[in-house]
Formats: sequence, C-alpha cells, structure tokens
Amino acid sequence: MDKLQTLKHYFGHDGFRAGQEPLVDALLQGRDCLGIMPTGAGKSMCYQIPALMKTGVALVISPLISLMKDQVAALKSAGVPAAYLNSSLTPRQIDLATERARMGAYRIIYVAPERLETLSFQQFARSAPISLIAVDEAHCVSQWGQDFRPNYLKIADFVDSLPTRPAVGAFTATATARVRDDIIRLLRLRSPAMTSTGFDRPNLYFEVVRPKSKYPALSAILRTKKEQSGIIYCATRKAVEEVCKKLTAEGFSVGRYHAGLSDEERRTSQEDFQYDRVQIMVATNAFGMGIDKSNVNYVIHYNMPRSMEAYYQEAGRAGRDGTDAECILLYNGSDIYTAKWMIQHGDPNPELTADEQEAVRQQDMRRLETMIDYSTGNHCLRRYILKYFGQSAPEKCDGCSHCVGQQYDYVEELKRPSRKKATTMGSVFVQPPQLVPEEIPAADPDDLFEQLRACRLKLAQGLRVPPYIICDDKTLTDMARRMPRTLDEMLAVHGMGTAKVGKWGSTFLKVIATFEAKHPRGSTMVQKSAPRRSAPRAWTKQEEQELREGYLNGISILELSDQHGRSAGAIRSRLAKLGLIFDGEWPE
Repeated sequence: MDKLQTLKHYFGHDGFRAGQEPLVDALLQGRDCLGIMPTGAGKSMCYQIPALMKTGVALVISPLISLMKDQVAALKSAGVPAAYLNSSLTPRQIDLATERARMGAYRIIYVAPERLETLSFQQFARSAPISLIAVDEAHCVSQWGQDFRPNYLKIADFVDSLPTRPAVGAFTATATARVRDDIIRLLRLRSPAMTSTGFDRPNLYFEVVRPKSKYPALSAILRTKKEQSGIIYCATRKAVEEVCKKLTAEGFSVGRYHAGLSDEERRTSQEDFQYDRVQIMVATNAFGMGIDKSNVNYVIHYNMPRSMEAYYQEAGRAGRDGTDAECILLYNGSDIYTAKWMIQHGDPNPELTADEQEAVRQQDMRRLETMIDYSTGNHCLRRYILKYFGQSAPEKCDGCSHCVGQQYDYVEELKRPSRKKATTMGSVFVQPPQLVPEEIPAADPDDLFEQLRACRLKLAQGLRVPPYIICDDKTLTDMARRMPRTLDEMLAVHGMGTAKVGKWGSTFLKVIATFEAKHPRGSTMVQKSAPRRSAPRAWTKQEEQELREGYLNGISILELSDQHGRSAGAIRSRLAKLGLIFDGEWPE
C-alpha cells in the first residue's frame, strides 16, 4: 500500500491534514524532521504512517506514561500491532514485551525516556531493526521550554549508540524560535525537514472573564454546559480540593487530580474522566499532558497560568476532535501574587547551575508579564496568542470575546444583590437572575447522534476502553449525516478504517437501520452533533424595541437571552449600546 492507501486502510482518512505529508515523506526517505503542530493537528499520524510502511519497529519516545496505554489501545483498534514499555509494567511484562518485539510482533513501541538508559532496552535496540525514532513532546529537551525534562538530554546519545542510525522525527505543539533551535541542537537532528502549521486553532473560542468572586462565576458558566465534558485548571492543590468539594455539593459530576493524591487515586480519577464516568475534571497542571480524550468541550482556567506556553497547551486540550470548544480564563489580581510566589519558591533544577537557574527564573517572570497582559488588555485574544508564537494574524477574529462580544460576562450579575440600575430613561428596579439547577434530559430517541453515542459507550464498556478509542464525536457526526446502509458505505465515514469497520461497523449499522425504520429518509428528523457557535447576526429595529421593552419590564438578561436566541454577552452589549445599562461599574 502507498501512503494514502495506508492512511485510509488503518485510520479511515481520505487525505492528509495540512503539514502532515511533508513530514511523512521525510521519514519515509530516511530523513530527520521537526514538526511544530498544534494539539489536535495530527502529529502522531506523521510517524505512524511511515512506521507502518517501513521495515522494522518504530520507537516513539514520550514522557506521557498515562497516555501510552490509550495510544496503544487506539492503534490496536485500528489494526496496528503496538506495545508500550514504561514503569507501569512489571519486570516480567517488560521482558515479555521486549522478547515479542525482538520477534517482530510490533510495528510501533512507545517508550518512556528513562527506559533508554536501561541495559536490557539498549541490548534490545541494538539487535532489533529500528525503522525510525519519533520524539514526542520534543520541547521537553530545552531548558527554555515550559516542561524541561533532563532525561530528554540523553536521547541523542541513545540514538548515536545504535549500530545504524535511523531517521529521527521530533514533534511538539508549542515551541518558540529559541526552543526550536534547542530541539535541533540537543537532539542532534541532521538537516531536518521542518514544518510548522502555525498555532491557530479556529475551532477554539477564547474568553477572559474578570469576576470579583470566582466560584459563583464558575458555577454559573458550568450550568450552561449540561452534559458537556470539560477540564477546570487550578493553580494549587488547595484550590482543586475547594472547587471540587463545592461543585460536588451542587450536584455536578466531578473528579479531581493533583500530585498530592496517591497513584491509585490519580489513576482512578483519570479513568473516570476518560471513560465519561464523570463530566468535569478539576485539576492542577499535573493533569492533561497525556490526555488524549477527544471530546473535551471546554477548558476553564480558574487561575491564570504562569506562561502563554502553559496556557495554550492546557487550553488546547479542548476540541481535539475538531468540533467547536471554549477556552475560558477567570482572572483577578490575586492570580498575579499566586503565580509570582510559585515562581520564586519553585524547587531548583539540579541539572542547572545557579546562574542558569536565575536566568530561567527571570524568563518565567517575563512570561508571567505576558499572561498578565493577555488577561487584562483590550485586544483580540487569538491575535495575541499567535503573535506570541511568532505568527501573523489579522486585527480581529470571529472566535474571541474581544471580537464577537463576551459570552459569559453576565456571570458578574449572578451574586450581586438586587439594586437599581441607572439608565438613560430613569431608574428601573431589576431582580438579578437566579440560577436553578436543571435536570439533565435523557437522550432524545429521535436523535441519531445520541443513539450512536450510546452504542459507542456500550462497545467501550465491553472492551474496557475509553469511548474515543472506538471513534470520536466527529466520526459519529459524519455517520449520523451519511446514514450508511452497508459496510462499504461505512468505509466512507470519516475515521472508520478497515479494521474499525470490520470490528464495529455492523453494530453501528443496526442502530442506523433501527433509527431509519422510525424515520424514513426524507422525513423530518433530528441529527444533532456537537454544539457549534453561530456567527453574530445583525439586530433589527423590531428586535431592539422588544429587547428594550422586555428589559424595562424587569426581564433578566438570561431570560432575554433565551427569548432572542443570543448569548447573554450579546444581550448585555446591545443593552449598553441602547443606553439602558452602563459598561462600567454598577451604581451604588
């Protein structure tokens, strides 16, 4: 099979995404490469396709022990023989996997960087035909990156120790020019083919909310999310515990994750989130690197991160399947003091000299200033992010709170007491809107997407794997749209390769056939997909008049939002332009 046939057969895709093919070609030709591609852009495909086409076994070096199991499960579901070697396995399991690898049982092996230093693995690597080496999260090799890992510095020596040097591919989602140069130098890449697809994620919406009280704002936002899956990042373990406790008391489906928990607690919490047993994960930055969950609909930062690299990497865990998702930052001045304290009191890196440590600390302070400017400035948020990473961008976008109007600025009104609002037409007494917990509705029997989603969950539970290992929401959306009737037609569905169609195609076809019996083609039926933002539409004079009358009659902004089919932020912006409310502080 050629590269396109391989892509279709195993992964169900008809063509490569932007930036993938040059990297695939480089590795197929035995040339080193460096790929800088945002989360969700398909970096893994750049080395998986060559690994399947070349003779021997590919080694993928990754620090993400928690992710390896899922990556291997996903490859196996696609019909690719793969394995992983890390500290989660017993010595006997490692020996068995290594022996099977030596016999040619696997095409791809994921390995933690510290494993490269063991004598047994070095002996295996020197005797096995290594087709290529892929270094994932390659920014970890640089002390100027946000996740410096000293054992990454030993990768180059390992590669040089092999009898025949294979092609080396380095991949990362976030790298400034300085980090990029470090990757090339420290991994000793040889005239690498380089591809950077840019850092823009058009499916992500960015917003900064500046509430005086964070938890009420968080709770109000989450009540708009219903069954959606999301991550809430907190700066400290204490904040994780407090937020998790409050959300649980309110009836939200919540898990927690931080370094203060036992290994077993962290593993259970992570699996609960990945298997959709809980909807919300509250965590420190210890969680996420290694989370391949594709249907994360939103990421909320309860505290401002210390760097743009960290923020973009964490926020980027939303919308990995390409559907619209939201990245919301809750900011107030106390975040600055917390971040500065953590920078000044962080554990010193034993691999660095005192002067180097101080240089890193100063850089961390400069990065913090960048995040403060992002959180407080009056600018397009997307453009600010892209400019930071050296990418040009237009002055305005259609996916941030500065350019399209805030979606969640109304949360400030939800803890405030009743009071008079000053308007150009006199004073009007308005009761602030009250949030009442909503019951989560059952899946609509007339919704094919939901029926397919339930089928996927049942399959995943039977195999004891996360649902996205079967397929992601984007695949289910395409399946619901196409409504295939045969296995051949199922092969045309995005993400359904030959192996997946062979394993689960018939099961999905039964769901579609049952649905079609109740809703013949051509009849009115619901085919829902993941929620998407609609483009702002112009206000008519009649709408403005109805908005004015409703507001002056005491109807809350949330109720007006429902009536007009617009976000609460858009309602508030229009009320301000009509002179009915002030954009600034509430009058006492």
